[in-house]
Amino acid sequence: MTITAITVTNVAIYLALAAIVVGYLAFIVAPACASYSRPWEKAAAAFLTTFILAGLLVTGVAIGAALVWSYDRWA
Repeated sequence: MTITAITVTNVAIYLALAAIVVGYLAFIVAPACASYSRPWEKAAAAFLTTFILAGLLVTGVAIGAALVWSYDRWA
């Protein structure tokens, strides 16, 4: 078993992932759950927000792929 070194890239990726999770929970899940009073409604709202997260991730990947694909034209 090998021990990998912690690099600046790894730290940046982990911090970005943490920011995404905190932002998702604070700005999407919390308001959705606060809108309902019954526990099953809160659970359903939290589950349905995963579709919002998926849409945001797909949009980000599509924009990133478009930038990478067209980078040689504009650079």
